[in-house]
Amino acid sequence: MDRSRIDDAPAYMLHAHPYRETSLIVEAYTRAQGRIALVAKGARRPRSALRGVLLAFQPLSLGWSGRGEVRTLQRAEWAGGQPMLKGDALLCGFYLNELLLRLLPRDDPHEALYDEYAAAVAQLARGAPSAPVLRAFEKRLLKELGYALALDRDGASGGAIAPEALYRYEPERGAVRIAAPSPTDDGPAFSGRALLEIANDDFRDPQTLAQSKQLMRLLINHRLDRQPLHSRRVFRDLQQL
Repeated sequence: MDRSRIDDAPAYMLHAHPYRETSLIVEAYTRAQGRIALVAKGARRPRSALRGVLLAFQPLSLGWSGRGEVRTLQRAEWAGGQPMLKGDALLCGFYLNELLLRLLPRDDPHEALYDEYAAAVAQLARGAPSAPVLRAFEKRLLKELGYALALDRDGASGGAIAPEALYRYEPERGAVRIAAPSPTDDGPAFSGRALLEIANDDFRDPQTLAQSKQLMRLLINHRLDRQPLHSRRVFRDLQQL
C-alpha cells in the first residue's frame, strides 16, 4: 500500500491562502489524518475545477499525495452539500475553524472531534441556536486535547460538587469551592448547579448557558496563553456597528 497517497478522505476546508500566482495552500481537517496542509495547484485559475469545490463548511472528499509537511492535492469533490452558513452562523463557523487551527496540532487525528465538528457545522447550517452548539464543541475540543473538564468533583477537597455552592475554576486544579465572590478574586464564580449541568451538556437554563461561556473562555484563553482570537474580535466589532 502506498502510504504517500490518500484517496476519498472525508474532510473540511478550514482556511486557504494564495500560493504563488495561481495556487492555494489549503488547511484541511480530515477525519482519519487530522489537520493537514495541501497545495492546490492552479486552484485560482478561472477555469479550475477546484474553484467551486474548495468551500469552507461543506463536506468534502479529498485525495492527495506526498509525505512532507505540505502535500499535493490531487482531487476534491463535494461529499453531500448542506446550506451555506450566513450571518451569525458564519461567524460562529469561522470561530470553530480558528479554534482548530490554533489548538489542534497537524497530523494528529481525532475522529470523535471531527464528527463533533461536522455535527456542529450542520446544526449551524440548519439555524440551530449557536451558543449551545459552540459550548458543546469547545468542551469536546478541550477533552480531545487532554484537558477534560473536571466538573463533578471539588479540585481541592475531592468531594462532590454541591449544587448550592459557589466555585472558582482553576485550569490546573478544577473547580474549587469559595465562600463568596470577592472583587479581588481572579476569574468569575460559578454555581455548582451550573457546573453539573455543563458536565451533562445541559444548556437549557440561561444562567448555565451564560456561565458556560465564561468557563470556556477562561479555559481556551489559558490554552492559547491569552493570545487573542481574530474571530472573536471581528464578532465584537460587528456587534458595535
